[in-house]
Amino acid sequence: MHKKTFILLASVFVATQVISQEFIPLWPKGKMPNSKGLNLSDSIANERVYRVGTPGMYAFFTSDQENKGAAVLICPGGGYERLAYVISGIQLAKWFNTMGVSAFVLNYRLPNSPDLKEREKGPLQDAQRAMKIIRSRAVEWKIQPNKIGIQGSSAGGHLAAIASTSTEDLSRINDALDTINCRPDFTLLVSPVIDMGTYAHTGSKKNLLGSDPSAALIAKYSAQLQVTSSTAPAFIVHAANDKSVDPRNSLLFYQALLDKKIISSLHIFPQGAHAIALRNNPGSANQWTTLCESWLQEMNFLSPINK
Repeated sequence: MHKKTFILLASVFVATQVISQEFIPLWPKGKMPNSKGLNLSDSIANERVYRVGTPGMYAFFTSDQENKGAAVLICPGGGYERLAYVISGIQLAKWFNTMGVSAFVLNYRLPNSPDLKEREKGPLQDAQRAMKIIRSRAVEWKIQPNKIGIQGSSAGGHLAAIASTSTEDLSRINDALDTINCRPDFTLLVSPVIDMGTYAHTGSKKNLLGSDPSAALIAKYSAQLQVTSSTAPAFIVHAANDKSVDPRNSLLFYQALLDKKIISSLHIFPQGAHAIALRNNPGSANQWTTLCESWLQEMNFLSPINK
């Protein structure tokens, strides 16, 4: 087979695999909060989503035989400007499936959407609604409602951390899900943006909060300042040589968890920069997936369900 033909067919196969995953819209028609009512379509290029018209999540269910009863909502990174849905979404979902964990890749509204009334609220509203949907359908999907976590990389890590720490439910639309808990039971963070102050990632901060945010808004979206005694335990990985997102972001979040006596785990590796991925990482950073799985087992999130 000609090389170009093979590549084309492989690309079509991958695209078909993604499309074939069940897509679950988050909001009933006409009831999406914080919306101006614009009719937008998704904009996708080079395995990145640049505009989200229909917020939702792609479901990746584990097999009945391997099911551990846990689930994770994955928030792809991309600086709040785009969603890197393959490398920090689909690939991770398939890895979670190998552990017996069902995974949901979140297609969340980006703050630059012309449809948003308040830019900073859109991503969190979508994450909270997604958590509610997963928990409300836990029995149907053979998931234990107290074993539903959230994962995020880079700016997706910021969204995951804010979803874990926020005590305000922004996703209520006066429907049956209003009473469902939107907080995750565990948090998994890879090279996360946490701080919106001194150690903020400039692009993520500007995209989420605008060019001149108030001190109050900066504090509200600095996840380490929002940790409470009810915040979920976290597993955090970062690289010491990350030049994009200062590793002190992870240190600040871990210290805040420690101060509240929330048992968590932090690993800062010598190498990896801002490219810690599922595999092929330099040096000891390549062990993060093994450490993560061990942590989930240690924290009793991977115990087998009753058959």
